[in-house]
Amino acid sequence: MLRTVLFDLDGTLVDHESAAAAAVVVWAAEYGVVGPEVAAEWAAVSDKHYRRYQRRELTFPEQRRLRVREFLGVEASEAEADEMFESYARRYEAGWAVYDDAVPALRAVRAAGLGAVVLTNGNTAHQTFKLDRMGLTAEIDELITGDDLPATKPDPRAFAYALERVGADPDEVIMVGDSLENDVRGAQAAGIHAVLIDRNDVHTQTDVRRIRSLTEVLDVVSPPGVDGGRAAGR
Repeated sequence: MLRTVLFDLDGTLVDHESAAAAAVVVWAAEYGVVGPEVAAEWAAVSDKHYRRYQRRELTFPEQRRLRVREFLGVEASEAEADEMFESYARRYEAGWAVYDDAVPALRAVRAAGLGAVVLTNGNTAHQTFKLDRMGLTAEIDELITGDDLPATKPDPRAFAYALERVGADPDEVIMVGDSLENDVRGAQAAGIHAVLIDRNDVHTQTDVRRIRSLTEVLDVVSPPGVDGGRAAGR
């Protein structure tokens, strides 16, 4: 009996990649960094250091400073790097957008008597701010972040923690996310069914269940049969 749907946040409910790509082009130009590969280079540098943060090798502010120093090729103090990143962050945050299918999907899940829970590797303060700014806080039952987890996705311990947090068994939960590795394979390793949201039809050869829109979520979950209340709210 399904009780809870776990949703990834970035790339699943909120389009952060488009925001990052647009923001970095303008920001980098202020420091003389231009060219057609700027967005891709920033994404690569960001991914490298963010993964280190996820492995607990860096703090959240430290990974931001390292991204700035490496990408811009500058020797900057902590305060200088923080100021530089903040200039980028203002543009990045202004570009955040909720996918058109996100709110309808969350509401449909909750209307079906299921818990809608966000499971993200991100920092609590940052992801809470994002949910508030995007008007998503009231659309979910609970937020579980990387700060809460014993290890971040795709580590099975992340999903085991989420199960404990919502008070559910693996067969009572389904994970929906845009990362084949972090969201789908990680969930499967923990015995949880998972669905890949593949908006751009990139993973055509994968053996996992794919959807192109979050409006398809209810089509791929079992009938809820929930007898009173959402699991996340227990």
